[in-house]
Amino acid sequence: MAANDFNQQIIDEFRANGGVVGGPFEGAPLLLLHHRGRKSGEDRVNPLVYQKVDKGWAVFASFAGAPVNPAWYHNLSATPETTIELGTETLPVRVREARGEERDAIWARQKELMPGFAEYEEKAGDRVIAVVVLEPK
Repeated sequence: MAANDFNQQIIDEFRANGGVVGGPFEGAPLLLLHHRGRKSGEDRVNPLVYQKVDKGWAVFASFAGAPVNPAWYHNLSATPETTIELGTETLPVRVREARGEERDAIWARQKELMPGFAEYEEKAGDRVIAVVVLEPK
């Protein structure tokens, strides 16, 4: 199954069940991130695991440990205002990348909450996985 098909199934299940999904993401906090392709201009949606942080929600450009950042990360860098779907709500957010101690603290907590993220970090090698904070507008 192609990644786009897999993502679409998760998106459909998320929307049909008020933000709750089963399968590999069962029990995980999940949101739908909207973004616009920086090259194509097309609207896109990605299901992402998040961590609630003081001023919003943190998401992780882990890309399952690939050596490069996911396309959504680059798209958000080009257009740092967007929307997310959280449960049954659609919320406008501003996007910023966490840096330094803030990034390190959020990332350490994510690895505690979901140890699979530590595996992504190992696979990513020299690439530092970006932590992106989505703050309500």
